Amino acid sequence: QVQLVESGGGLVQPGGSLRLSCAASGGASSRYGMGYFRQAPGRVREFVAAMNWSGGRTYYADSVKGRFSISRDNAKNTVYLQMNSLKVEDTAVYYCAATSRAVTSIPESYEYWGQGTQVTVSS
Repeated sequence: QVQLVESGGGLVQPGGSLRLSCAASGGASSRYGMGYFRQAPGRVREFVAAMNWSGGRTYYADSVKGRFSISRDNAKNTVYLQMNSLKVEDTAVYYCAATSRAVTSIPESYEYWGQGTQVTVSS
């Protein structure tokens, strides 16, 4: 079993930055691929970014490419999502997720999920 605890959400103005953290514990969490998803009210959960277990490969949704960056520190069992140039449309609950298989953009392929953290972009 892998437990994921997220932090770092909050309220930020358009153009601002936030960094989300996802601390993993239990199991061999450093060997899991990690992903971030988000869900806005009334919308389906959508893929944001993912990184394989070694950190050698990263993937981004087109809507965040060039603005968001995913990274991981396996010594700390923590994954980060740096979000820059935030837009109002980035407002959502952000979830981190872990998979023992290859990372994908499909939520159903991830076995473990964090509790979510709210990100609100508003002036």
